[in-house]
Amino acid sequence: MHDDTLDVGLQKARAFFTRAEEVASTDNFDYAIDLYIDGLRFAPDALEDGHAPLRKLALIREGKGGKKPSMLEIVRHKGGKMPLDEMLNAEFLLAKDPDHLGYAETMLKAAVAGGYHRTGEWIALLVFEANKASDKPSFATYILLKDAYVKMQLFAKAVSACDLALQLRPNDGQLQNELRNLCASMTMEKGKYGKTADFRGSISNKEAQDRLHSQESFVKSADTRQQAVQEARKRIEEGRFSPVNVIELADALADLESEAGYKEAFETLEKFYAQSQDFSFRRRLGELKMRYLRAKIRVGNKLLKTEPENAALKDQLAALTANLERLETEHYRLCQENYPTDMRYKYEYGRCLVRAKQFDQAIPLFQEAQKDPKLHLAAMDKAGLCFLLKGWYEDAIDIFQRALKACPTEDNAIAKDITYNLARAYEASDQTSEALNLYRKIAQLDFSYKDVGQRIDILRKDGKR
Repeated sequence: MHDDTLDVGLQKARAFFTRAEEVASTDNFDYAIDLYIDGLRFAPDALEDGHAPLRKLALIREGKGGKKPSMLEIVRHKGGKMPLDEMLNAEFLLAKDPDHLGYAETMLKAAVAGGYHRTGEWIALLVFEANKASDKPSFATYILLKDAYVKMQLFAKAVSACDLALQLRPNDGQLQNELRNLCASMTMEKGKYGKTADFRGSISNKEAQDRLHSQESFVKSADTRQQAVQEARKRIEEGRFSPVNVIELADALADLESEAGYKEAFETLEKFYAQSQDFSFRRRLGELKMRYLRAKIRVGNKLLKTEPENAALKDQLAALTANLERLETEHYRLCQENYPTDMRYKYEYGRCLVRAKQFDQAIPLFQEAQKDPKLHLAAMDKAGLCFLLKGWYEDAIDIFQRALKACPTEDNAIAKDITYNLARAYEASDQTSEALNLYRKIAQLDFSYKDVGQRIDILRKDGKR
């Protein structure tokens, strides 16, 4: 597309963007989202004018209790005939559910397919950081990022994604070979091989040479992490105080994995939350504090394996675990209050209450969380568990039976957990024959699952069967 065509498209798009800003200022967020999407159809790669402001609007909308997309909207905005259609449909859904990684991944794939590489690089960063911050990072997401970065010829970032994928599957020989190839491509990109008779002629000094070679052996070095901090800090110093930029700075500081880095990350988020009362800052603060404590607990547990009799270390780990549990409870309590339509936070807060044995408070949260199709079975399982732990065995049995009937298969993790809990409810109510049959069913699928083998042995030794 020629530059003049691009200019005309952006000029048309800006009319929509300007109107979107006006509408958003009156809290008419849904109409503003429509306007941004309409404008982006004229200028699909308008990052600063379109995509980034729309993301900021989405976070503000979420903080004010904006509803997630309805089932009808999800159906209407699924896929698309062309990459542009698919990208904008996914972005529409993401704007109404900003934490939905699946929508962001779909948007990334469509942006790359359509050649909208500025948008692709931007949304890839959001996906990358969200996956990295997850308690259970997705291998498939890192592979998606790797492939997307390769198509955009961003080899250094492809190496980062590949390396993190390899950390999840360290014995994947094919991935190890691919990482080596990507490192070579990254080196070519950094050193501009082929553009000079001697590739070292493109490296101006020994410091740059050393940095180049070090990138071949490890990906996210201290230098690259510091660079990420500097770039994120620069955006803030330029007065670009959007939630995305502030959170990116905090994440970059936390990625330094140092006490000073975490301390500044916490202070940054606390400062902007105090100034704006934008709960997205408070939420990220809680997430990073939990990540910090979990990292310290992991280190402590590794050390405990080498010093199993270290009483002081055991006390320290117990204190860290108690602090983490308190932080999780407070974090999810605040999140479910500030995001009342996001059932994930109700579910997680319910789990915290179960841990504290506050079953009566947890049950209504799990019942609400069942409204989310992605959480329906897990929330039913946890609600049934609450009734079981309260001693309401018949009610627990009813819930587990309904949940089991709703399971699409009987050998996935949630189905096994529901079956196990149903068996426990039968056992607790002295219906041992039914309990034994269910335990046996689990053992035939997964003999090492929890303590089913021991429970079967105990029931058989008691002469029940």
